[in-house]
Amino acid sequence: MRIAVPNKGRLHEPTLSLLERAGLHVENGSDRKLYADTVDPDVQVLFARAADIPAYVADGAAAVGVTGRDQVHEHEHGADLEELLDLEFGKCRLVLASPEDGPIRETADLAGGTVATEFPNITRTFFEGTDVSPDIVEVSGATELTPHVDMADAIVDITSTGTTLRMNRLAIVDEVLQSSVRLYAHPDRVDDEKVRQVETALASVLAAEGKRYLMMNVPSDSLADVEDVIPGMGGPTVMDVDSRASETPGEDGDGAEEDAVAVHVVVEEREVFETITRLKEAGARDILVTEIERLVE
Repeated sequence: MRIAVPNKGRLHEPTLSLLERAGLHVENGSDRKLYADTVDPDVQVLFARAADIPAYVADGAAAVGVTGRDQVHEHEHGADLEELLDLEFGKCRLVLASPEDGPIRETADLAGGTVATEFPNITRTFFEGTDVSPDIVEVSGATELTPHVDMADAIVDITSTGTTLRMNRLAIVDEVLQSSVRLYAHPDRVDDEKVRQVETALASVLAAEGKRYLMMNVPSDSLADVEDVIPGMGGPTVMDVDSRASETPGEDGDGAEEDAVAVHVVVEEREVFETITRLKEAGARDILVTEIERLVE
């Protein structure tokens, strides 16, 4: 089973990193190779341009592919692919923009005008949902330049922060499409066992992001108070502990057994600081915080 992934650019390393964290180590992967094996003998990685990955998946050369939503919507067969996961990186927007000091202030102002873009199919689809039908000019680069040399009245281009648009004295008129990197599958391969395994592995990495695993010892008579502090994902896991590990000194210095339990829970990383303070106040002790590599829900 082949997974098509970007062979270079800003999506290459994050994609390989995600596969690594999901347990699919890529053997000797580099942007100079066409194929690479993984630790799973049934899974192979195919390196391709992000813009070509929809074609590889649509044609069946790869069962699944990792690429931007914008690339899939631009491809002529993109609508035939099945989106399995939003991988939550490579976030950007396709926007309609025009010169800051120009006459275009809203989409309707482009009636009879011209729009330059590297994404003619997305742009055409966008304007089909409006009452405006401008001429669409496809360019292969330097899109921001076209309004300033009288090639176009506006552009449709990718932006992440808007900095490049501002540097070229362009203002956003409308949003055309929101994009991020996604996992797509050929419709005939969606239910393949190996495809589902890959989807589950990647989803487990995404589910673990921003979460921490807390372990602690809690006196049994304080358990209710601790549970009020950390309801957790479906409630905390409570287990008996070895009584020898929960001995507390008596007045005569001898160890006296204390009835205690071990409590494990998953919490949001942003809540860890406050939660630990409240746990100690509720009676928890020996609190351990660890990172979570994967979380299969």
